[in-house]
Amino acid sequence: MATSNNKIADNLKRLRDKKGYSLEKVARLADLSLNTIVKIENGANQNPTIETLIKITKALEVEVDDLIK
Repeated sequence: MATSNNKIADNLKRLRDKKGYSLEKVARLADLSLNTIVKIENGANQNPTIETLIKITKALEVEVDDLIK
């Protein structure tokens, strides 16, 4: 099944909550659409591009490993 992909969703939510950021704020900081962030966090997009992941990690000020491990 898609355990590693769910990990991205879980980690995104955890890291976002830790920062106290809304979905909108992450989208704005990452220069991505709100829809993109929502789909990743709810698991609808299970294969975000590496470029997308890098933008999200920069917005959250974490490493890519923190998002995908």
